[in-house]
Amino acid sequence: MLFIQLTGLSGSGKSTIADGVKVLLQSSGFRVEVIDGDVYRKKLCPDLGFSKKDRNENIRRLGFVSSKFAENGVISILAVINPYEEIRKELSLYGPHVKTVWINCDLEILIKRDTKQLYKKAMLPDDHPDKIRNLTGINDPYEPPKNADLVINTTIESEDKSIKIFFDYIIQNING
Repeated sequence: MLFIQLTGLSGSGKSTIADGVKVLLQSSGFRVEVIDGDVYRKKLCPDLGFSKKDRNENIRRLGFVSSKFAENGVISILAVINPYEEIRKELSLYGPHVKTVWINCDLEILIKRDTKQLYKKAMLPDDHPDKIRNLTGINDPYEPPKNADLVINTTIESEDKSIKIFFDYIIQNING
């Protein structure tokens, strides 16, 4: 089955799109698991921080879990920031059933949305006690995928349209 690694900055819509597609796929009779980085990190990777090494190890662990779901006939959607190209390539070595989908959104839109107040905290003065010092895209790197299998631009696509694009892509890859 499919193992789809979503990548994109915080607030771009990864979890929203993954959860929306999960509902559609399940209503069509498919087994689906969304591995949401915010949820799984707390349970499987609480020992990891946010250095590049730790972020990559987090993705490796979550990718392993995702691959096991896919091997057992479950469409597995890994919804995490996944900021580094090298680790996305490493996960793609699991096989041709691994796809990379970039949930792209302009930073200025993400800063306006800022549903978790992360961008606001990352842009606080350095001496502020609430400052976030490792927010991907602001003060930690994000490497856009060089060869994503699909790009969904949530700057211009609505939530419903983004979910439909992703759903159609999955159906095409299951039947293709």
